[in-house]
Amino acid sequence: MRVGETLALVGESGSGKSITALSILALVPHPGRIASGSVFWKGTDLTRLSEEHWRRRRGRDIGLVLQDPSASLNPVFTVGDQITETLLTHEIASRSDVQDQMVALLDTVRVPEPACRARDYPHQLSGGLHQRVMLALAIAGRPKLLIADERTTGLDAVTQSQILELLRDLVTSQQMALLLISHDLEVVRHCASRTAVMYSGHVVEDGPTSAVLTTPGHPYARVLVASRPGSPSTTLVPRFNEPSPAPATVPPACVFWPRCHDRHEICETVTPAVTQSDVGTTVRCHLHASR
Repeated sequence: MRVGETLALVGESGSGKSITALSILALVPHPGRIASGSVFWKGTDLTRLSEEHWRRRRGRDIGLVLQDPSASLNPVFTVGDQITETLLTHEIASRSDVQDQMVALLDTVRVPEPACRARDYPHQLSGGLHQRVMLALAIAGRPKLLIADERTTGLDAVTQSQILELLRDLVTSQQMALLLISHDLEVVRHCASRTAVMYSGHVVEDGPTSAVLTTPGHPYARVLVASRPGSPSTTLVPRFNEPSPAPATVPPACVFWPRCHDRHEICETVTPAVTQSDVGTTVRCHLHASR
């Protein structure tokens, strides 16, 4: 990813979006583990870092905002104290100026009356203010990559619009990249320059957002796009003939073939290669490759 870029990660529940975010930061919960693969950040393979190195990088190089902001805040400390602790831990501020920087952070994420709100406890905040405080914590270390997991879930339309506008402005003003995880394809359409579609732990399509959402090449991406409210599709979305596979039973070849209405015999035995489409996306599908 590049500075100023927003990449959206989309897919149904259980497709691996949040686990991907946690994997980037080596935070996969037990009994999960990173069995293979690489994650490169500025030329360094993050999967080879020790926990000591990670403690210095989390929050400084890469910031993370999890799905439930209210569960991520400590209920017995004020939001100002929690931001202050983050600034001191990452050595962003000294004890003499940490209060000023904490208030400035709350102002950056557009918390009204930031000096007063800093004295509030999490239970005194609305959903929108929870989101803003979590964003302040995430950017306190001045990261170059921010991972935002379902930032607009449970918010009313006005607050959702405000949070999305804030995210867009932060990408520009903080000179960072944004990995946006979302179920809402309308949010993705307005915010992301690039979109990756995940299914059962695999990226099955990736490319410019406009191309993915208007001319999807992978059968799963087509169903996902056609399922969104207000879709211009004139055809009915086909019902899947199989449930979503459990992680331990993901097919070895094409991960989507048990539920795919366009499957062929090759899909069961041969892993599809990544193919470049005419609209600029990359698609992992035998049907697309044979066109």
